[in-house]
Amino acid sequence: MRIVLLVILVLAGAWATAAVATEAFSRWHKPRGQMIDIGGRSLRLVCMGPKSERPVIWMEAGAFSGAADFGAIQQKLAARGLRSCAYDRAGMAYSDPGPRPRDGDAITTDLEALIARSGEAGPFVFMGHSMAGLYVRQYAARHPDQVVGLVLLDAVTPEMVGLPGAQRLIDGMTTFARVAAATGSLGLTKPLYFLGDRIGLPPEAKTEKRRGFISGRQSRNALAEVLGWRTAVDQAAAPLDPAWPVAVITAGPESPRMDMWNAVRHAPARDARHGRIENIEQATHTTMLGLVHGDRAVAGVEFVLEKAGR
Repeated sequence: MRIVLLVILVLAGAWATAAVATEAFSRWHKPRGQMIDIGGRSLRLVCMGPKSERPVIWMEAGAFSGAADFGAIQQKLAARGLRSCAYDRAGMAYSDPGPRPRDGDAITTDLEALIARSGEAGPFVFMGHSMAGLYVRQYAARHPDQVVGLVLLDAVTPEMVGLPGAQRLIDGMTTFARVAAATGSLGLTKPLYFLGDRIGLPPEAKTEKRRGFISGRQSRNALAEVLGWRTAVDQAAAPLDPAWPVAVITAGPESPRMDMWNAVRHAPARDARHGRIENIEQATHTTMLGLVHGDRAVAGVEFVLEKAGR
């Protein structure tokens, strides 16, 4: 018994030491971008690429993260002379928390304030990954005059929630988010710092992604967003303007189950006058954003700009 207790104490000590070390290391890094005051609180905004007459690509990250997710794609866009802006939603990464609930209305209202204060002129190409497909869609419905077109990356649509198995998936993600919020708040995720980037990001974005991965505050705010998903679905139900060019890019090997999901994901491109659909079979839901596969998202942007005459 004494040996068992000794082993437990040694392991606990090593875990605590690793937690302290990774926390100190992650805080040493200065984040990219700037903090934008949206009215008593600030959101972190990262814009890259030269300013020009061409539309800015405005990016909305999926669940559990923020601007860091688009580090590779922003780098690739800048290399082509295109300007892009990504940000951390309230309570995510470096941004201040926002009022609850964190549903589509709250997120879209924050985005409205951020764009208005960003100094970036529209109209924009909006890019959304995963659950951000809902937020991009809601923003576009509110501000159709600001939309050049859409690039949707494995993006959720309101119709997906009605598919078989969707509720089970939401329930599973909710459970995962609750566990992540609890373990993150207790500091139990900190020694896992180096596992935080599953995208394949450039160095600075990789550091930011890893820092968010071990953040208890971020995990709690991510849970708040997950709890607002059902409401966000209803809030994003407005149809898209078929005049907007739409590029839909999905990831993963084909299968009967994925065919069912993708049939709904593809709908915004099918319903547009100018639509592009592509699947990256070798990519995953996360690596489609990275240095290896991110060129496909850039190609989607170029398609939208071409069809919009920009």
